[in-house]
Amino acid sequence: MKIQQYYLACLSHASYMVTDEKTKTAAVIDPQRDIDQYLADAKAGGFTIKYVFLTHFHADFISGHIELRDQAGAAIHLGSRAQAEFECVQMKDGDAVVFGDTKLAVLETPGHTPEGISILAYDLAASGTEPVAVFTGDTLFIGDVGRPDLLASIGVTADELADMLYDSITNKLVKLPDATLVYPAHGAGSLCGKALSKETVSTIGEQKKFNYALQPMSREAFKSIVTADQPEAPDYFVHDAILNRKERTALHDTLEQSLKPLPIEEVLAVVATGGQLLDVRDAIDFEGEHLRGAINIPLSGKYATWAGSMLTHSEPIIVIAEEGGEEEAVMRLGRIGFDNVAGYLAGGMRALEKRPELAEGTERITAPALAEWLAGDRPDAGAKPTVLDVRSEAEYAAGHVPGSINIPLPRLDERFAELPAAGPLVVHCEGGYRSAIGVSLLQKLGRRDVFDLVGGYKAWHATHAAMPAKA
Repeated sequence: MKIQQYYLACLSHASYMVTDEKTKTAAVIDPQRDIDQYLADAKAGGFTIKYVFLTHFHADFISGHIELRDQAGAAIHLGSRAQAEFECVQMKDGDAVVFGDTKLAVLETPGHTPEGISILAYDLAASGTEPVAVFTGDTLFIGDVGRPDLLASIGVTADELADMLYDSITNKLVKLPDATLVYPAHGAGSLCGKALSKETVSTIGEQKKFNYALQPMSREAFKSIVTADQPEAPDYFVHDAILNRKERTALHDTLEQSLKPLPIEEVLAVVATGGQLLDVRDAIDFEGEHLRGAINIPLSGKYATWAGSMLTHSEPIIVIAEEGGEEEAVMRLGRIGFDNVAGYLAGGMRALEKRPELAEGTERITAPALAEWLAGDRPDAGAKPTVLDVRSEAEYAAGHVPGSINIPLPRLDERFAELPAAGPLVVHCEGGYRSAIGVSLLQKLGRRDVFDLVGGYKAWHATHAAMPAKA
């Protein structure tokens, strides 16, 4: 038996392929929606993918179980409490599939969701009683446990899920042998927990020592600690959790429908009826010049997560990319179930060469220049600006520009009216990625006197710390 981990950094998502040399059989656990890497690796090793397991209905991405079923003929396996539209094998505690020297046995571990399972992997050539590893899905992470408050499971409260999670951890997972390898479905950066480690594999013994949620405590203390201070979940999470239950269109088919070059006139017509313009170029290029009304969410960062937070899956999306980057932009939207892409701007920004009236830019400002402006040392710049901090409330509380307004980026659209109606706005986040999104949204909403703080709060803090005190 061999275990291969696939880590998708932009979604902080880990998936796995378990292979058996004796039977040349493979199983994939919690696959991402674009499945080419699993197919390629299986083909290279001479394996047939016969099984695909979902530890639960994921909320932060669309799983590739439908794609593996359609392209590899894999049978879909879920927990016994899972309610799905598609045909699947439902498994309860102790149920297993065995192929050659490999045994994958189910351990029902609800808590993050009611249908959650963990999967014990046994190498029968070594032992039939001691598992080599456990694939814990979103029940147990490295350094954390899955949050029970995502509301992705309709009809079950966060309190009920927290009770289930406590039982899954204390009565099942911590009782596994200390040497058992722990392979979770997510790592640092995922919004499915609050304290996930950058490490992608651990052991039960290590987690019993260092994971705050695995320390001995009462049920009520556990429920209190695991629900406290959780990050805000994007609105698309419920959409994805529901879509993962459904018989849906495969990614390959949605890409065929979405990867259509559209002339500027057709793009404008789509926008006029509610379409969304998504510019995926780097912020510096977007701010140099862009199509008026576009939202900038660069491919270079947590693109899918922020696209899911800032866009809607109910209105068509038009992508604007560097030529050749359109497919990646659309495919990564497909990973989170945004199959509503109507096409992309043919020719990219070159399409505006004959329509310059449709283009605009975004002002950028450095931290030293902002400090001078706020201090009144730049009378030529006009009225002092309002500084808008689009980081989370926790980040703002840890340190901020004096006098700044804090509106977290996911709430900027709905709280737009809280901003001063006139005067310059300087927008910043921690390093610059979120502020570029925020500035583009403000411009879409009609603000023109806006500036993006280069380097964000990190640059401000460094500049402020380095500035000599005034006499």
